[in-house]
Amino acid sequence: MQLGSIEAGGTKFVCAVGNEDYRTLDKVRIPTTTPQETLDQTVAYFKKFPDLKAIAISSFGPIELRRNSPKYGYITDTPKKGWANTDFVGRMKQDFDIPIFWTTDVNGSAYGEYVMSTLFNEKVDSLVYFTIGTGVGAGAIINGKFVGSMGHPEVGHVRLKRHPDDLDFPGICPFHGDCLEGLVSGPTFDARVGKPGKDVPLTDHVWDIMAYYVAQAALQETLLLRPDKIVFGGGVVSEPFLVKVRAEFAKLLNGYVDVGDLNDYIVMPKVKENGSATLGDFALALREYNK
Repeated sequence: MQLGSIEAGGTKFVCAVGNEDYRTLDKVRIPTTTPQETLDQTVAYFKKFPDLKAIAISSFGPIELRRNSPKYGYITDTPKKGWANTDFVGRMKQDFDIPIFWTTDVNGSAYGEYVMSTLFNEKVDSLVYFTIGTGVGAGAIINGKFVGSMGHPEVGHVRLKRHPDDLDFPGICPFHGDCLEGLVSGPTFDARVGKPGKDVPLTDHVWDIMAYYVAQAALQETLLLRPDKIVFGGGVVSEPFLVKVRAEFAKLLNGYVDVGDLNDYIVMPKVKENGSATLGDFALALREYNK
């Protein structure tokens, strides 16, 4: 059985075809340009696979997830130039009369990590997946179901207590200034220290400030949802950075609830090479096909 995955990012689309064992059979990267050009290339790619049974799309947002909405399947009020009010699912349905599952990029990644944990025989009934890169977002799963009914969570825009050494930094979010995304996304390094995060050594105090904010986000999700684990992916995240995050988290939590070993609770993705969303999409496409 052939299943399709579209991980739709603001910089590139990763389109892939896999099977019911979630193994990738073919993959291509398509630059995110205009909606028409990008979606036309996406359609052309999947037309090469006439036996395709279902597709799952995990997209940058905001997106409309409510099936009873006239804009279901749309990318809505995104700041991505030219992409606001794009009928993504509608465009795909013009060429593919097969089941199509539609969700956010972080939900796709969350589902991939959820499935991967079950394949490793871990007892994981719930998890939260954060991505910290050009933007910040999170998807949450409880008992195999995504959190959110009126829409998808916008965890990147929660408010935080400011670090005492960071009070003069206004944040870079065009909507909220110093929300989580405005304080820890990749571009904040350029705004704070004038160079990208990859060029900033982990000994720089800016990483301690970032860890303080990320730990707060993890604490919020812990106390709100009580997940089995929290996964952090994206270009800003590394295992040495998570060491700092765990230390800050332990101080903030102060033993209030039991989350087990922090090395097993706050973790990097199990799926390597940023493949969580692709694996998750294969699983979601199969689920949609079997409905």
